[in-house]
Amino acid sequence: MSAKAIHQLHGRDVPLPVLKRALLEITHELHSAGWVANHDGNVSVRLEAGRFLITPTALSKRVIDEKDLIVVDRNGRVLQGGRRPFSEFKMHMAVYNTRADVRAVVHAHPPCSTALAIQGHEVEPKMMAEPIVSLGARVPLLPYRFPNSADYLAEVTEAAGRFDVVTLGNHGALSWGDDLEQAFLRMELVEHLAKIQLQSMQLGALKVLPDADVTRLLEKRTSAGLGVAGRARLGK
Repeated sequence: MSAKAIHQLHGRDVPLPVLKRALLEITHELHSAGWVANHDGNVSVRLEAGRFLITPTALSKRVIDEKDLIVVDRNGRVLQGGRRPFSEFKMHMAVYNTRADVRAVVHAHPPCSTALAIQGHEVEPKMMAEPIVSLGARVPLLPYRFPNSADYLAEVTEAAGRFDVVTLGNHGALSWGDDLEQAFLRMELVEHLAKIQLQSMQLGALKVLPDADVTRLLEKRTSAGLGVAGRARLGK
């Protein structure tokens, strides 16, 4: 990803035009990476005063332009823009309502992590050291629920309090973060791990790091201000 608006997302007072350009960069990257097709996927950014900048429904991520972006309130009611919001906004709000520190949410259907989810396999961060620091020791697979059902939203709410990215049974992946770049990179890492995992599983049983090493790496994660314990240290 080139050094564009996505690399200007520092602090909480990012101008709206920069956020719009960054959201478009992420949206186009989702399509370029092959993680969405047709009208798949959705992206949102938390603004001030209970407002959210989001992608619209019924439009390919390949062609979305700045004029297509809309601003909605917490209930998905359009405040700015002429297009309709995506139907899964309640899923995004389940994350935002649980995590005051989260500023962006990304949902897509990355093929490898989605394939593992369809077959009932979690993506395994403990295959290597770096993902444990970035993602924790687990990327949970939430069971399939009908989209936007009460059970579905309850599952997302519970996971949002403990994790930063999940895969969704028969659905895709959902990630969130301090800003758009972090939310995107978490999904990128999960999909990268899923590719490695699928290839490793073809060669035999999956091997993971020793428990003692996992514990040490989780301590590094906490020191970096990541995860439940890390956020607590930073007062998030």
